[in-house]
Amino acid sequence: MISLVFPGQGSQKVGMGLEFYNKYELAKQIFRDADQILGYRISDIILNGPQDKLNETTFTQPAIYLIGHVICEILKNETSFFENKFSFFAGHSLGEYTALTASNSISFEQGLLLLKNRGESMQSAVPLGEGGMLAVLGQDPEEINKLIKSNFDNIKCFLANDNSIGQLILSGKNSELEKFEKILKEKKIKNIKLPVSAPFHCELMGKATITMRKVLSNQEIKEPKYKIVSNVTATEYSNTSEIKELLIKQIESPVRWRESVQYMISKGTSNFIEIGPGKVLSGLIKRINKDVKVLNLDKVEDIQDIKI
Repeated sequence: MISLVFPGQGSQKVGMGLEFYNKYELAKQIFRDADQILGYRISDIILNGPQDKLNETTFTQPAIYLIGHVICEILKNETSFFENKFSFFAGHSLGEYTALTASNSISFEQGLLLLKNRGESMQSAVPLGEGGMLAVLGQDPEEINKLIKSNFDNIKCFLANDNSIGQLILSGKNSELEKFEKILKEKKIKNIKLPVSAPFHCELMGKATITMRKVLSNQEIKEPKYKIVSNVTATEYSNTSEIKELLIKQIESPVRWRESVQYMISKGTSNFIEIGPGKVLSGLIKRINKDVKVLNLDKVEDIQDIKI
């Protein structure tokens, strides 16, 4: 059984999607449509950079979504890929919006504008440069949670992503993360500061939650064609009302990616296909379960050679 997964922030790089843009007129048209919908040239930021600008969540979110959508549309129009039966769709953070679009629950324009609002509201929730995220490697989630809680009176850090066995992401203000880094260093726990522009998936995103609740309240969301696993619950949505509520909760809630993958495997998934830039999710999935097969589609040759 096959499940499709869609990446989130951290997969972005200048030039992503260029192969598709050069080869397929359909890709060029989707890029042009995105520029018109957003009211600025996201295509120029994606194809030409600079990387620092692409890393700003205001631009990162619609950019990664756009590339995932381009690949899906080429697969739908140029191959028989979507004639296959898929067990689940799942996206990491903003990737959940790509999953919803790929399953015909929301339109491309809807998803793009929702992520424009999401990116802008998440960036403005904490001033640029004030907040960030920290990857903690090789540790048990429960142990890191205990460390966070035992130091919380003095250091305000939050568990933001449980990505895989041995990879956790923390969020917080940079000044707080620096204090926590010292504790990790004392305990000889490996950690890496991430190239993100805000402290996502924690209570510091409260203003963004308020904005997205207003934005999502008047959106029509259709029943997805495929089962979609939520980051918040690590299980599939039960109805369209729940989709809205969980997309709102997702902003301040930890991404339960490890549990989501384990859930899909427990329901019979033995093959995962990552659609979008990079191979971040493919790597995480292999760390979670070495026995499953993982395929990544982010190049023209990947699509031309695909056999499932």
